[in-house]
Amino acid sequence: MESLEQLHKQLDSLGELRTIVKTMKALSATSIRQYEQAVTALAGYYQTVERGLHVVLKDIQQPSVPAQHTHEPLRLAAVVFGSDHGLCGRFNEDIASYALNRMDLTVADLKSRLLLAVGARVAASLEHEGQAIEEDFLVPGSADQITVTVQKILFKIDEWREQASVHYVFLFYNRHSGGKGYHPTGFKLLPINLRRFHRVEEQIWPSRSLPTFSMDREQLLTRLLRQYLFISIFRACAESQASEHASRLSAMQSAQRNLDERLEEVTMVFHRARQNAITSELLDVVAGFEAITGGTKSW
Repeated sequence: MESLEQLHKQLDSLGELRTIVKTMKALSATSIRQYEQAVTALAGYYQTVERGLHVVLKDIQQPSVPAQHTHEPLRLAAVVFGSDHGLCGRFNEDIASYALNRMDLTVADLKSRLLLAVGARVAASLEHEGQAIEEDFLVPGSADQITVTVQKILFKIDEWREQASVHYVFLFYNRHSGGKGYHPTGFKLLPINLRRFHRVEEQIWPSRSLPTFSMDREQLLTRLLRQYLFISIFRACAESQASEHASRLSAMQSAQRNLDERLEEVTMVFHRARQNAITSELLDVVAGFEAITGGTKSW
């Protein structure tokens, strides 16, 4: 049986670990909220951009897809969002596996695809699956820092398009599904399917005035598409961050339950051992007293 000193050290260690777990739970719960608010705030801006694209494109006939004059497969690139830190279950493994499976189903060249990982952990998961990572970025530490990361990703996409002749660009991330859950998701960022913006016609226009514009159509279209790309990447990053902290919160809650059970178990053993030690000491005192007095009674 372990000594009282050893049991006391275990109780101290478990107590300190429980404090750390509670702190991480609080941080994750707070972080989830800020990223959810970022996604919610972005919804109105996305709707404005979507309506603007609808107005610009409504009088333009959709161009047909140009015929490919080469039999070589088109090149694909992808941005995969994960985490820099652990203690979030299979968060990175799930999105890495999902991204690779989705890319394997495309018609693009599987041997020359390019990957950008946002998060050291997901980069390691992708490399473990045998996929080379061209570059990896740090995960933004807060919602306010997402903009900088998105701008870096946009620059990288421009580089892929201009220097590496990339045709397809995909985004893969874990989407926050409320509470503690998430599910891997992904979509094709480029080339943009402009036909999707015509669905806005089915919605009621929010004002009485008919929508119009006065600036150059091509210039306005370019700016709106740039904003569309920015919003899409920003939302993917914010959703991924909310999912990461939700997964970590779930893991920490499970860890706290296990720690509470272990703490209760060790506390019972400590009390039992302490009671046995006290009983043993009392018996020693009684035995010593009887040895000194010769077992005679003083009354």
